[in-house]
Amino acid sequence: MCGRYAITLPPEAMRESFGYREQPNFPPRYNIAPTQPVPVIRPYDGARQFLLMRWGFVPSWVKDLKDFPLVINIRSESAAEKPSFRHALTRRRCLLPADGFYEWRRSGTGRQARADAFLFRRPDRGFFAFAALWETWHSPDGSELDTVAMMTGPANGTMAAIHHRCPIILDPRDHEAWLDPDATPQQTQRLLKPPPDDLLEVVAIGPAVNKVANDAPDLQEPATAPQEPVPTDAESTRHARKATRRPADDGQGSLF
Repeated sequence: MCGRYAITLPPEAMRESFGYREQPNFPPRYNIAPTQPVPVIRPYDGARQFLLMRWGFVPSWVKDLKDFPLVINIRSESAAEKPSFRHALTRRRCLLPADGFYEWRRSGTGRQARADAFLFRRPDRGFFAFAALWETWHSPDGSELDTVAMMTGPANGTMAAIHHRCPIILDPRDHEAWLDPDATPQQTQRLLKPPPDDLLEVVAIGPAVNKVANDAPDLQEPATAPQEPVPTDAESTRHARKATRRPADDGQGSLF
């Protein structure tokens, strides 16, 4: 489950990559966390629009935010069947731009338990986009809150060594198809697949990312302490097969 990500490249570079009309000015973010405002790209009035939304999807029918769990990831395999996500999958698809995200590999039990952090990014350090769904929540006092969550699927061979789930990273050639307001969930389902194994590189980093307040470039520096190597080749294939098995509780909004 992806719970932190980063946007460190300049706003001008993101605008050029995704082709929206707005000219936002925002600082680099090295440790974006749930409930924070995040950049979203959606179709609007025949073009692409940039705006900020709360990371944490809330269906329109929710009466009180306190009574609804924080949903930052949505299972691509079941979104079309869930009342919370079905309508958003049909009409409110969007892109979440990023140039890195973080995941943790847990090992050991009890006092020996540990969670090592890893950074996933493109080797050329460029942008990519998560497939995401958005929704506007209307509070009882009449105010509105735009919310969003990224979609996930089984991990690819690179990711499976660290975690059994992976954010859906869309091929840039599929961005337009995903944002097409006239496309049906059946037509967009083919886009919801794990990214190629060679799309991202994996960098073991230190524990600074664990604290939300830490938001600086050194957070992405390679770890100085030795860690176990990331499995490759045959071992990665074995991890990928295991990744398709759904655990009893994986925090992916499976109740909705």
